[in-house]
Amino acid sequence: MSADEAFVDVLEFVERELEFATSHYNDSYLDRRISSRMRRTRTETYREYFDLLRRDSDEQVALLDAMSINVTEFFRNPGVWSGIREVLRTLSERSETVHVWSAACADGREPYSVSMLAHDDPEIDDSRVHVLGTDISEPALETARSGVYEGSKTVDLDDQLSFLEDYARYVDVDGRRYRVDSDVRRNVRFERHDLINDDPKAGFDLVICRNLFIYIDNDYKRPMLRTISQSLRSDAYLVIGKAETIPPTLKSSFSVRDARLRIYQQETGGNRADGRTANSSSKS
Repeated sequence: MSADEAFVDVLEFVERELEFATSHYNDSYLDRRISSRMRRTRTETYREYFDLLRRDSDEQVALLDAMSINVTEFFRNPGVWSGIREVLRTLSERSETVHVWSAACADGREPYSVSMLAHDDPEIDDSRVHVLGTDISEPALETARSGVYEGSKTVDLDDQLSFLEDYARYVDVDGRRYRVDSDVRRNVRFERHDLINDDPKAGFDLVICRNLFIYIDNDYKRPMLRTISQSLRSDAYLVIGKAETIPPTLKSSFSVRDARLRIYQQETGGNRADGRTANSSSKS
């Protein structure tokens, strides 16, 4: 069996048996994640790794975790968070409740950033802001639910949190351990959700899904963004990564609020949260 054939066998096994949609991701991204696990398990070929993967359930869990995109920070790209602050102010003024979905949230630092921002800004009523964080990685979600993060020589949590003038009001620091305050956590809940395979959500005023689509094959970006679009209320907002764009086939569903920060707003009459258009009585 050639190396290419063994690589394909690994991907097919992961998609079929572990229900992770490898076909939606760039091969270069998948190769990096599998190669990382091969180094950890000291397997030298895709064939050796495939044999290990089939018989070792612990390695199956480890590979799924490795394939999940767990790169995140508190207040990643501060300029974008200034834009999110303005969106939350607008939503807080016009709605009794503000529902925010942080999709592909990894270990939860993004949804907690939303909640901290709501608590910190006097123009935002934090009691109205409800945040859902979702991811496909159960280990990442376990960390998220705990609200405890470890700083290190390579992870400067103090620098990440410095977007807020006095972040100590929202995070308890003990050495290198940072624990999100209970008041901040009260606004946030977490659950598992797969943007590729699972159904849309409903009723969100703001969806933040940043730096996921750069790993996804172009053919699959549109249906994933369609899922997000169907999860939004009319006139709701979407924030994507600064290196990402809305596919041309979906541009009519969104107006650009800030092109530089990649902040969009769902057009009135576009795809609503229940998957219907304003003039349609059937699911899209």
